[in-house]
Amino acid sequence: MLDFLGQVGHLIMTPLYYAVSAVLVSWHWLLSQIGFDADGGSTWALSIVGLTLVVRAALIPLFVKQIKSSRNMQLIQPRVKELQKKYGHDRERLAQETMALYKETGTNPFASCLPLIVQMPIFLALFRMLDQAAKKQKAHGFLDSDLAKSFGQSKIFDTIPLKLTFLNNDGNSAVMILAAILVVAMTATTFLTQRQLMSKNMPTDAMTGPYAQQQKMLLYVLPVVFAVGGIAFPIGVLLYWTTSNLWTMGQQFYVIRNNPAPGTPAFAAKQKRDAAKGTHTGQEPAATGTTSTATDTVEEAPRAAPRQQPKKQTRQQRKKGGAQRPATNEGDSA
Repeated sequence: MLDFLGQVGHLIMTPLYYAVSAVLVSWHWLLSQIGFDADGGSTWALSIVGLTLVVRAALIPLFVKQIKSSRNMQLIQPRVKELQKKYGHDRERLAQETMALYKETGTNPFASCLPLIVQMPIFLALFRMLDQAAKKQKAHGFLDSDLAKSFGQSKIFDTIPLKLTFLNNDGNSAVMILAAILVVAMTATTFLTQRQLMSKNMPTDAMTGPYAQQQKMLLYVLPVVFAVGGIAFPIGVLLYWTTSNLWTMGQQFYVIRNNPAPGTPAFAAKQKRDAAKGTHTGQEPAATGTTSTATDTVEEAPRAAPRQQPKKQTRQQRKKGGAQRPATNEGDSA
């Protein structure tokens, strides 16, 4: 049974090893070509950062889907509350109606976890590659034995091996310091990203529903999970995860600032910015247009009411009216 599970795991991980090692080795080659030491720790560290950027760029469509689903979850909270009031006594019916609402609005309540779930196999593949390269100089995918040896023995600042962890530091205090800094950065960015979402991009109605409870749980649970697990991660893996968190925080900040959900503090702030920007950039053209309109009105004023021409009359009508008109007018008519 264990052999079967091992074979299944190998089949799953092998494509990931090739994918991760292809990006990692490509960055390593590129950095080596522009003057970095091929066996230097900084070269491999920057290669890990490059791997992170490629992975996160590839996950942008998934992130967009996550944002849309998250926004839908926020906007449908009033309808969810109505369903809870209506079917609160019948849990089965409430679940059915809630799932129907999710399907109608194209909402996935688990979409907020998708980027994290997709990254976990990549994270595991990088962890295994670094661990086995350090211990056995074992090749994986495009990371051959020579590159695996270089990767496993690489050191940042010539003193901090990428393979060591906060707990397994070989008595190297520099490893403990750098690992602690990266763990704190990883935990803080996770907390701030989630906090940013809740404080800026959640409507008031959504702050008390089940979705808000889920977000609050993630706000405090995820940083604790990363902090506890982070002390056992190698420095190289911590670099990957911290860079990924920084990308997530910046990406979310951009989306919330430029495309916030309606009815949120971020939406109100964007409206104020747009109004201020429109006033600042449109003030002079608006004044010019007003002046032009006024001028046109003034110029056309004398022509607004032209003298009416008398209607054509028959000879009999002119004879009847001739006695009633002054002589001057009669002369004019003639």
